Amino acid sequence: QVQLGESGGGLVQAGDSLRLSCVASVASGRSLSHFVFAWFRQVPGKEREFVAGISGVGGRTYYADSVNGRFTISRDTARTPVYLQMNSLKPEDTAVYSCATTPRYLDPRDYYTGQEFDYWGQGTQVTVSS
Repeated sequence: QVQLGESGGGLVQAGDSLRLSCVASVASGRSLSHFVFAWFRQVPGKEREFVAGISGVGGRTYYADSVNGRFTISRDTARTPVYLQMNSLKPEDTAVYSCATTPRYLDPRDYYTGQEFDYWGQGTQVTVSS
């Protein structure tokens, strides 16, 4: 069993930066090194949207087009937190941001749907004012 906790959200102005953190709590002795992590966001009334993902082995990263070049996902492969550095924030980035993980290998296309992730956090609110 894995539990995820996000932090770092808040209210900022357009152009500001935030760094979100995702901490995983796992059963003792279980390594996180091969876990895949990702960030998703959701606005009420809209579908959940993939933001960024990072693989276990190799640490390959994937980004939604809407955040590519502004957001950076990072991790220490063997442990958490997993970070989402968000720069040049825009009002359209306003959403609840959730962390997700799975111990399974994912094809790159699997990151985007969210359906392959087994564990989810409760989310942290990010609000960007214009």
